[in-house]
Amino acid sequence: MDAEAIVKELRGTYGTGKTKSYEWRVSQLKALLKIGENHEKEITGALYSDLSKPELEAFIHEISMMKTACKLALKELKRWMKPEKVKTSLTSFPSSAEIVPEPLGVVLVISAWNYPFLLSLDPVIGAIAAGNAVVLKPSEIAPATSSVLAKLLGQYMDVSAIRVVEGAVPETTALLEQKWDKIFYTGNGKVGRIVLAAAAKHLTPVVLELGGKSPVVVDSNIDYKIAVRRIIAGKWGCNNGQACISPDYIITTKENVPKLLDAMKQELEKFYGKDPLKSGDLSRIVNANHFQRLSKLLDDNKVVDKVVHGGQRDENNLKISPTILLDVPEDSLIMKEEIFGPLLPIITVNNVEDSIQFINAREKPLAAYLFTSNKKLEEEFVMNISAGGLLINDTTLQVALSTLPFGGVGESGMGSCHGKFSFDSFSHKKAVLRRSFAGDVPARYPPYTTGKARFLKALLNGDIIGLIRALIGW
Repeated sequence: MDAEAIVKELRGTYGTGKTKSYEWRVSQLKALLKIGENHEKEITGALYSDLSKPELEAFIHEISMMKTACKLALKELKRWMKPEKVKTSLTSFPSSAEIVPEPLGVVLVISAWNYPFLLSLDPVIGAIAAGNAVVLKPSEIAPATSSVLAKLLGQYMDVSAIRVVEGAVPETTALLEQKWDKIFYTGNGKVGRIVLAAAAKHLTPVVLELGGKSPVVVDSNIDYKIAVRRIIAGKWGCNNGQACISPDYIITTKENVPKLLDAMKQELEKFYGKDPLKSGDLSRIVNANHFQRLSKLLDDNKVVDKVVHGGQRDENNLKISPTILLDVPEDSLIMKEEIFGPLLPIITVNNVEDSIQFINAREKPLAAYLFTSNKKLEEEFVMNISAGGLLINDTTLQVALSTLPFGGVGESGMGSCHGKFSFDSFSHKKAVLRRSFAGDVPARYPPYTTGKARFLKALLNGDIIGLIRALIGW
C-alpha cells in the first residue's frame, strides 16, 4: 500500500468536482444499500467468524442500521444539501445571506472491531452524502469483516473516490502521516490520542468516537423485571458487553440489591440457559488478548470474592459467561478502565441521589442510564450528569434515533454522527453574503467626518431617531 499515492489519486478525483454532484452521491449511497441487501449472508458469516455474533444481532445492530442510515440519507439528501437562508441586518442592507454546506475534501475513516460492519459504513455514509472522497481503514482485529468490506466496496463503489485500505498498525500509521481534510476515528482513548496527535501536525479536524465507563443508576420504585431485561439487552445482548455504550457498572442502594440481583439471575437464565457458555445467543470475546485482559480484571485480588453470579470461562472458545460482581472496591482494576466485556459490577450507595456525585467524580462517559419513576430524580439526573447521551428507563436505544446526535464529551470523545449530524460532521458550513451595487453608503468610506461618525454610530446602535437626525443634518 502506498498511502501517499492513494491520497493523491483521491485528491485528483475530488478536484474534478465529481463527488460534489447530487447524482454521484445518490449513486454511491444506493450502491451501499445494495451491499446490505444483496450480501446479508456473507456479512453475517463474516461477523460470526470474527465475533461469533448471533445472526439476529448481526442483522439488527449492523446490517439493518446501515441500511436505515442509507435510506435516510437518500430521502433527505436534497434538503441537507440545500443552502440555508439566514437573516441580514441594517449593516449590510440591502443584502441576502445563506449558509452553504460544502464537502471538506478527502477524509479518512478508521473503524472499530466490535461492530465492524456498521461502524465502518455509518460514517462513510455521512462522508459520501456530504460529497467527500473517502478512505476507509477497517479494524484488523475483525479480519473477516475487513476482507468482506474491501471486496464488496471494491465491487460496488466508485474506487476512484472511495477506497478501502486493510492492514494493521503499519498501514494505519502510514495513513495518519498523510494530510486529510477530516479524520473520523472509532475506538479507544489510547489510540484516539495517537490519532489526534497525528492530525494536529496538519491542523486536521477530528471526530473521536471513544467510550468510557457508562453507569446505570437503578432506583427502587421501578418494574424490576422490565428494567433488568433492558439492562441485560444493553449489556450482554450487545455483543456480550463489547460495545462502547454497554452498561459498564450499576449503582443502586444496599436495600435494593437483593431484589435487583434476584431479578437479574432469573432473567439471565431465561435468556441464556443454565450454562451460558453453550448459548448460541452470546458473542465470544474477540481474541485471546482481550480474553486475557478480562480475565485479569476478574482475577484481581480485590474482586475475586465479589462474584455473585457467573464467572465461568472457556479459554479455548474465548467465552466468558455473564458475570455480576457486588461491592467491588473503587480502586480495583475493574473500576479503573472501561470493561468492554461481559462483566458487570454493582456499586452500592446509601441514597440513590448519591449516584450523581459518584458519576461526576469520574471521567465523563459516552452514555449514562437511569431507571426510576421519580420525576424529580430524573430531572436532577438530566441536569447534572454530563455524558455523550442519556437514556431514562432503558439502555442503548439512543443510538437507534437518527434525530439524536451520537458522540462523546471529554474523555468519551468529540464530534458526533448519525443522520444529518454525520452529514454536518463531514461538511463545512460556508457563509455567503450577497449584495447588489445599489444602496451604497458613502459614510463607510474616508475621509471620516463628524457627520459620517454620527450616522454610522446611530446605524450600528440601532438608534432610528439618531439615524434620522444624522440624515437631515440635525
